[in-house]
Amino acid sequence: MSSLPTHRLFSYGTLQLPEVQLARFGRLLDGRADALLGYRLGYVRIADPEVIAASGSDRHPLVTPSTDPDDAVEGSVFEITDEELASADDYEVDDYARTSVRLRSGGTAWAYLAAPADA
Repeated sequence: MSSLPTHRLFSYGTLQLPEVQLARFGRLLDGRADALLGYRLGYVRIADPEVIAASGSDRHPLVTPSTDPDDAVEGSVFEITDEELASADDYEVDDYARTSVRLRSGGTAWAYLAAPADA
């Protein structure tokens, strides 16, 4: 039996894709639009074959802090369980670090941001 959703996850990239959600969580997530303020969108090349197979691409979005506070990265917020958060952690490669963020809506959520260079 799966636990009830206890985490909010903000996704701006491949975790929004139905095929990735089905592969990682075994279900489609019901999300709502939100944004991460003060960040900008870039891309990173992924080498992990399992991640490439799930997403269909070796080029994944990656957000980094912006010097312009008006910059924003649009995405979706999902309610997920402990098990689903662990599965998302397993999916994300070392270029990403799970971080608690404040969203445009005022709420907080986990998001996978660019990992610190010294990590």
